[in-house]
Amino acid sequence: MATLTVGNARVPYRTEGSGPALVLVHGAGPGSVMWDGLLDRFTGHRTVILPDLSGSVPAEDDGAPLAIETLAAQVDAVIEDAAAGPADVVGFSLGAPTAAAAAALRPDLVRRLVPVAGLTHAGDEYVRQHMTAWLALAGVPDGFGRFATLTAYSRAFLNQLGHDAVEEAHAFMRPTEGLLRQLDLVRRLDIRGLLPRITAPTLVIGATRDQTIPVENHRELFAAIAGSEYAELDTGHVAMLERPDEFVKLVRDFLDRP
Repeated sequence: MATLTVGNARVPYRTEGSGPALVLVHGAGPGSVMWDGLLDRFTGHRTVILPDLSGSVPAEDDGAPLAIETLAAQVDAVIEDAAAGPADVVGFSLGAPTAAAAAALRPDLVRRLVPVAGLTHAGDEYVRQHMTAWLALAGVPDGFGRFATLTAYSRAFLNQLGHDAVEEAHAFMRPTEGLLRQLDLVRRLDIRGLLPRITAPTLVIGATRDQTIPVENHRELFAAIAGSEYAELDTGHVAMLERPDEFVKLVRDFLDRP
Protein backbone atom coordinates (compact mmCIF):
# COMPACT_ATOMS: atom_id res chain seq x y z
CA MET A 1 0.00 0.00 0.00
CA ALA A 2 1.26 3.47 -0.92
CA THR A 3 0.51 6.67 1.00
CA LEU A 4 0.80 10.24 -0.21
CA THR A 5 0.19 13.63 1.35
CA VAL A 6 -2.43 15.80 -0.34
CA GLY A 7 -2.94 19.14 1.37
CA ASN A 8 -3.68 18.36 5.02
CA ALA A 9 -4.41 14.67 4.44
CA ARG A 10 -2.50 11.42 4.25
CA VAL A 11 -4.21 9.32 1.59
CA PRO A 12 -3.36 5.62 1.28
CA TYR A 13 -4.15 3.62 -1.83
CA ARG A 14 -3.88 0.02 -2.97
CA THR A 15 -3.06 -1.29 -6.45
CA GLU A 16 -4.24 -4.68 -7.68
CA GLY A 17 -4.02 -6.46 -11.04
CA SER A 18 -2.44 -5.38 -14.32
CA GLY A 19 -3.48 -3.54 -17.45
CA PRO A 20 -5.03 -0.12 -18.10
CA ALA A 21 -5.70 1.88 -14.95
CA LEU A 22 -9.12 1.79 -13.29
CA VAL A 23 -9.72 3.90 -10.18
CA LEU A 24 -12.60 2.84 -7.91
CA VAL A 25 -13.78 5.70 -5.70
CA HIS A 26 -15.66 4.69 -2.54
CA GLY A 27 -18.71 6.36 -1.08
CA ALA A 28 -19.38 7.38 2.52
CA GLY A 29 -18.23 4.66 4.88
CA PRO A 30 -15.11 2.79 5.93
CA GLY A 31 -13.33 3.24 2.61
CA SER A 32 -12.16 1.27 -0.41
CA VAL A 33 -12.98 -2.08 1.23
CA MET A 34 -16.49 -1.61 -0.17
CA TRP A 35 -15.09 -2.63 -3.58
CA ASP A 36 -13.29 -5.79 -2.44
CA GLY A 37 -16.09 -8.15 -3.47
CA LEU A 38 -15.78 -7.01 -7.10
CA LEU A 39 -12.01 -6.77 -7.45
CA ASP A 40 -11.55 -10.12 -9.16
CA ARG A 41 -14.03 -9.00 -11.84
CA PHE A 42 -11.61 -6.31 -12.97
CA THR A 43 -8.05 -7.20 -11.94
CA GLY A 44 -7.60 -9.79 -14.69
CA HIS A 45 -7.35 -7.07 -17.32
CA ARG A 46 -7.07 -3.83 -15.32
CA THR A 47 -4.72 -2.24 -12.83
CA VAL A 48 -7.27 -1.37 -10.17
CA ILE A 49 -6.37 1.58 -7.93
CA LEU A 50 -8.26 1.87 -4.64
CA PRO A 51 -7.77 5.16 -2.77
CA ASP A 52 -8.98 5.72 0.79
CA LEU A 53 -10.10 9.33 0.86
CA SER A 54 -10.56 11.71 3.79
CA GLY A 55 -13.26 10.50 6.15
CA SER A 56 -12.52 6.83 5.49
CA VAL A 57 -11.01 4.74 8.26
CA PRO A 58 -7.46 4.43 6.78
CA ALA A 59 -7.06 8.13 5.82
CA GLU A 60 -5.70 10.78 8.17
CA ASP A 61 -6.33 14.53 8.13
CA ASP A 62 -6.99 17.51 10.43
CA GLY A 63 -10.70 16.74 10.95
CA ALA A 64 -11.94 19.89 9.22
CA PRO A 65 -15.29 19.85 7.36
CA LEU A 66 -14.90 18.14 4.01
CA ALA A 67 -15.30 19.70 0.58
CA ILE A 68 -15.96 17.83 -2.64
CA GLU A 69 -13.01 19.61 -4.27
CA THR A 70 -10.76 18.24 -1.49
CA LEU A 71 -11.80 14.66 -2.19
CA ALA A 72 -11.53 15.19 -5.95
CA ALA A 73 -8.00 16.56 -5.55
CA GLN A 74 -7.08 13.41 -3.61
CA VAL A 75 -8.34 11.20 -6.44
CA ASP A 76 -6.36 13.20 -9.01
CA ALA A 77 -3.24 13.09 -6.82
CA VAL A 78 -3.49 9.31 -6.51
CA ILE A 79 -3.73 8.95 -10.31
CA GLU A 80 -0.63 11.10 -10.72
CA ASP A 81 1.28 9.33 -7.95
CA ALA A 82 0.51 5.94 -9.48
CA ALA A 83 1.65 7.28 -12.88
CA ALA A 84 -1.64 5.93 -14.18
CA GLY A 85 -3.15 8.84 -16.06
CA PRO A 86 -5.30 9.08 -17.96
CA ALA A 87 -7.28 6.51 -15.95
CA ASP A 88 -10.84 5.29 -16.04
CA VAL A 89 -12.68 6.36 -12.89
CA VAL A 90 -15.77 4.76 -11.32
CA GLY A 91 -17.33 6.46 -8.29
CA PHE A 92 -20.19 5.24 -6.12
CA SER A 93 -22.61 7.35 -4.02
CA LEU A 94 -20.55 10.23 -2.55
CA GLY A 95 -17.80 8.85 -4.78
CA ALA A 96 -19.90 9.70 -7.84
CA PRO A 97 -19.75 13.51 -7.45
CA THR A 98 -16.16 13.09 -6.22
CA ALA A 99 -15.20 11.26 -9.42
CA ALA A 100 -17.11 13.79 -11.54
CA ALA A 101 -15.34 16.68 -9.82
CA ALA A 102 -11.98 14.95 -10.32
CA ALA A 103 -12.72 14.64 -14.05
CA ALA A 104 -13.78 18.29 -14.23
CA LEU A 105 -10.77 19.65 -12.35
CA ARG A 106 -8.16 17.54 -14.17
CA PRO A 107 -9.60 16.36 -17.50
CA ASP A 108 -6.12 15.26 -18.55
CA LEU A 109 -6.16 12.54 -15.86
CA VAL A 110 -9.55 10.91 -16.57
CA ARG A 111 -10.11 8.86 -19.74
CA ARG A 112 -13.64 7.59 -19.04
CA LEU A 113 -15.98 8.33 -16.14
CA VAL A 114 -18.70 6.20 -14.50
CA PRO A 115 -20.67 7.87 -11.66
CA VAL A 116 -22.96 5.41 -9.86
CA ALA A 117 -26.00 6.31 -7.70
CA GLY A 118 -24.79 9.87 -7.24
CA LEU A 119 -26.11 13.42 -7.13
CA THR A 120 -25.19 16.89 -8.34
CA HIS A 121 -26.25 18.98 -5.35
CA ALA A 122 -27.97 18.84 -1.98
CA GLY A 123 -31.18 20.55 -3.05
CA ASP A 124 -33.30 17.39 -2.80
CA GLU A 125 -35.08 17.83 0.53
CA TYR A 126 -35.47 14.05 0.82
CA VAL A 127 -31.67 13.63 0.69
CA ARG A 128 -31.14 16.42 3.22
CA GLN A 129 -33.64 14.90 5.64
CA HIS A 130 -32.22 11.42 5.10
CA MET A 131 -28.68 12.53 5.93
CA THR A 132 -29.87 14.61 8.91
CA ALA A 133 -31.83 11.65 10.32
CA TRP A 134 -28.81 9.39 9.85
CA LEU A 135 -26.52 11.88 11.60
CA ALA A 136 -29.01 12.14 14.47
CA LEU A 137 -28.40 8.44 15.15
CA ALA A 138 -24.66 8.94 15.69
CA GLY A 139 -25.01 8.36 19.42
CA VAL A 140 -26.81 5.04 18.86
CA PRO A 141 -24.34 2.88 16.91
CA ASP A 142 -26.70 -0.05 16.44
CA GLY A 143 -29.48 2.23 15.21
CA PHE A 144 -27.01 4.04 12.95
CA GLY A 145 -25.97 0.76 11.33
CA ARG A 146 -29.53 -0.51 11.02
CA PHE A 147 -30.66 2.70 9.31
CA ALA A 148 -27.76 2.38 6.86
CA THR A 149 -28.64 -1.22 5.99
CA LEU A 150 -32.36 -0.57 5.72
CA THR A 151 -31.95 2.23 3.19
CA ALA A 152 -28.92 0.86 1.30
CA TYR A 153 -30.74 -2.12 -0.20
CA SER A 154 -34.05 -2.91 -1.82
CA ARG A 155 -36.67 -4.86 0.11
CA ALA A 156 -36.31 -7.76 -2.33
CA PHE A 157 -32.56 -7.96 -1.74
CA LEU A 158 -32.89 -7.83 2.05
CA ASN A 159 -35.31 -10.74 1.91
CA GLN A 160 -32.97 -12.60 -0.42
CA LEU A 161 -30.10 -12.17 2.04
CA GLY A 162 -32.12 -13.43 4.98
CA HIS A 163 -32.24 -12.34 8.61
CA ASP A 164 -28.82 -13.51 9.82
CA ALA A 165 -26.91 -11.91 6.93
CA VAL A 166 -28.83 -8.66 7.28
CA GLU A 167 -28.06 -8.55 11.01
CA GLU A 168 -24.36 -8.98 10.24
CA ALA A 169 -24.49 -6.17 7.66
CA HIS A 170 -25.32 -3.55 10.29
CA ALA A 171 -21.72 -3.61 11.55
CA PHE A 172 -20.33 -2.35 8.22
CA MET A 173 -21.45 1.23 8.88
CA ARG A 174 -20.36 2.58 12.25
CA PRO A 175 -20.67 6.27 13.25
CA THR A 176 -16.99 7.18 13.06
CA GLU A 177 -16.00 10.82 13.10
CA GLY A 178 -14.92 10.56 9.48
CA LEU A 179 -18.18 9.05 8.27
CA LEU A 180 -20.16 11.76 10.04
CA ARG A 181 -18.09 14.35 8.18
CA GLN A 182 -18.81 12.58 4.89
CA LEU A 183 -22.57 12.59 5.55
CA ASP A 184 -22.39 16.26 6.44
CA LEU A 185 -20.71 16.90 3.09
CA VAL A 186 -23.59 15.21 1.25
CA ARG A 187 -25.92 17.77 2.86
CA ARG A 188 -23.81 20.65 1.50
CA LEU A 189 -22.29 19.58 -1.80
CA ASP A 190 -22.95 21.24 -5.15
CA ILE A 191 -20.94 20.27 -8.25
CA ARG A 192 -23.24 21.84 -10.84
CA GLY A 193 -20.66 24.52 -11.65
CA LEU A 194 -18.02 21.88 -12.39
CA LEU A 195 -20.04 19.54 -14.59
CA PRO A 196 -19.73 21.58 -17.84
CA ARG A 197 -15.95 21.11 -17.59
CA ILE A 198 -16.14 17.30 -17.94
CA THR A 199 -14.76 16.16 -21.28
CA ALA A 200 -14.35 12.43 -20.59
CA PRO A 201 -16.92 10.07 -22.13
CA THR A 202 -19.32 9.36 -19.27
CA LEU A 203 -21.76 6.62 -18.34
CA VAL A 204 -24.06 7.48 -15.43
CA ILE A 205 -25.56 4.43 -13.68
CA GLY A 206 -28.78 4.86 -11.71
CA ALA A 207 -30.61 2.59 -9.26
CA THR A 208 -34.39 2.60 -9.55
CA ARG A 209 -35.15 1.56 -5.95
CA ASP A 210 -32.57 3.76 -4.25
CA GLN A 211 -33.80 4.93 -0.84
CA THR A 212 -30.58 6.76 0.07
CA ILE A 213 -30.17 9.01 -2.98
CA PRO A 214 -33.36 8.57 -5.04
CA VAL A 215 -33.04 7.82 -8.74
CA GLU A 216 -34.24 11.26 -9.79
CA ASN A 217 -30.86 12.54 -8.58
CA HIS A 218 -29.01 10.01 -10.75
CA ARG A 219 -31.03 11.12 -13.77
CA GLU A 220 -30.27 14.76 -13.00
CA LEU A 221 -26.55 13.99 -12.95
CA PHE A 222 -26.86 12.34 -16.37
CA ALA A 223 -28.76 15.32 -17.78
CA ALA A 224 -26.12 17.74 -16.51
CA ILE A 225 -23.11 16.06 -18.20
CA ALA A 226 -23.08 16.90 -21.89
CA GLY A 227 -22.92 13.87 -24.17
CA SER A 228 -23.18 11.37 -21.32
CA GLU A 229 -24.94 8.01 -21.48
CA TYR A 230 -27.31 6.56 -18.91
CA ALA A 231 -28.26 3.10 -17.66
CA GLU A 232 -30.47 2.02 -14.76
CA LEU A 233 -30.39 -1.10 -12.65
CA ASP A 234 -33.49 -2.25 -10.78
CA THR A 235 -31.80 -2.19 -7.38
CA GLY A 236 -31.43 -0.30 -4.15
CA HIS A 237 -28.57 2.11 -3.53
CA VAL A 238 -25.73 -0.42 -3.52
CA ALA A 239 -26.35 -1.53 -7.09
CA MET A 240 -23.05 -3.36 -7.51
CA LEU A 241 -23.87 -5.71 -4.64
CA GLU A 242 -27.47 -6.41 -5.63
CA ARG A 243 -26.76 -7.00 -9.33
CA PRO A 244 -23.01 -7.57 -9.61
CA ASP A 245 -23.09 -9.34 -12.99
CA GLU A 246 -25.18 -6.63 -14.64
CA PHE A 247 -23.15 -3.88 -13.00
CA VAL A 248 -19.79 -5.29 -14.07
CA LYS A 249 -21.01 -5.87 -17.63
CA LEU A 250 -22.22 -2.28 -17.93
CA VAL A 251 -18.93 -0.90 -16.66
CA ARG A 252 -16.65 -3.23 -18.62
CA ASP A 253 -18.56 -2.82 -21.90
CA PHE A 254 -18.33 0.97 -21.56
CA LEU A 255 -14.68 1.09 -20.54
CA ASP A 256 -13.56 -1.45 -23.17
CA ARG A 257 -14.85 0.52 -26.12
CA PRO A 258 -12.12 1.57 -28.55
